[in-house]
Amino acid sequence: MTDKRKAYEEKFDAQLKEWSAEIALLNAKADKARARAKIEYYKIIESLQGKQDVARAKLQELKTAGDDAWEDIRTSAENVWADVKSAFQSAASRFN
Repeated sequence: MTDKRKAYEEKFDAQLKEWSAEIALLNAKADKARARAKIEYYKIIESLQGKQDVARAKLQELKTAGDDAWEDIRTSAENVWADVKSAFQSAASRFN
């Protein structure tokens, strides 16, 4: 495994952990919210968890890819990551 490949995978692993922590914080906020707001919080959290699952699956695909396919999968993974990051930023702005 090349250093570049390992660095990408470690970066993506770290980002998944950070997103998990953000989801936990959002759940805590949702638990404290009023009934109407809770519904909205939980819908957003469910959407974020779904996007995170897609990112996690893409990371697994990246980790198991052969050297020939790795660059193509990395590009696809970066697109997924950008989508998830955007969703988290949008959620953060709605919760604040």
